[in-house]
This record gives sequence, C-alpha cells and structure tokens, in this order.
Amino acid sequence: MTEPEPEPPQPDDSRRHETELERYDRNWAEILQELRVTQMGTQILTGFLLAAAFQAKIDELTPFQQTTYLVLVVLGVTTTALGLVPVSLHRTLFRHGMKKAVVDMGHRILWLVMVGVGLMLSGTAILIFDLVLGTPWSLVAGAYVLIALVAFVLVPRAISRRPEPDSQARSDQA
Repeated sequence: MTEPEPEPPQPDDSRRHETELERYDRNWAEILQELRVTQMGTQILTGFLLAAAFQAKIDELTPFQQTTYLVLVVLGVTTTALGLVPVSLHRTLFRHGMKKAVVDMGHRILWLVMVGVGLMLSGTAILIFDLVLGTPWSLVAGAYVLIALVAFVLVPRAISRRPEPDSQARSDQA
C-alpha cells in the first residue's frame, strides 16, 4: 500500500515548509511529548492515592472524605488508562495511512487527559484541605484550583486568537 500524495502546506504552515504528512508526524511527536509529561504526573498522583488505602488512618475518614477519595482513585486510574489510548491507537493504525486520524484522535484524547488531571488536582486539594481544615475550606481550595486551571487553559487560547506582530506588520505593508 502506497502512502497518499502529500498535499501542499496550508497558508498557516508556509513558514515551516513541510508537507501535510510531515506536519502530522511533527504533531504526533508533540502529542506524545505532552502525553509523557501528563502521564508521569498522573501516574505518580494515582500511585499515592492507591497507597493511601493501606495507611492506618484510612478507617478514620468521614463519609465525605471516603467518597472524595474513591472518586479520586477512579478518576486517577481512568485518566492514567486514558493516557495510554493514543499509544494503542497508533499501534493499531500503524502503517494504515491514517496519520491524520491518529493525530486528530490523539489531540482529543490529550484534552480529556488534561481535564482528568485538572479534576484530580482539584479533588486532591479538596481531600487534603478537608483532612486538615474541614469541608468548607476544602470546597474553597478545590474551587480555587479548578478556577486556576481553567484560567491556565483560557490564557493561551486568548493569546492564540491575537494576531501575531509579524503578520500584522506584513498585512500593513501589503
């Protein structure tokens, strides 16, 4: 089976001088690098959550803390497993000429992993603050973490919508 004919670069890729297939290869490599970063943190946090079940004080948790803990364990395991899906996707579709589909699906899965990590971080703040200061403070801490994470996502999106200084200067010269 031959590879499909590469299409010419799109206007936004003109500075890179890469074919469509080269762009997908680069995008896939970037997705894998981002997954490596998120996967490491997710695995460590999930490992700590799983190890906490074997601590003597686990029996002293309130029903709210137990529920929060168990939700975090399920979320951690699910997010860790979800981070492995792009590898399975790539392995399954390898050499099928479906790089665009692999990159598109990998991109979507990476967003789901990031949502899972964000919920894990917020939930972990809730659990820790509830153990130390009580439920009202835990909800404040969890909300703060969640709002901060959403802001961290929205800032790059806002920046990406601004015209680049170079493109503005080029359009002024045209």
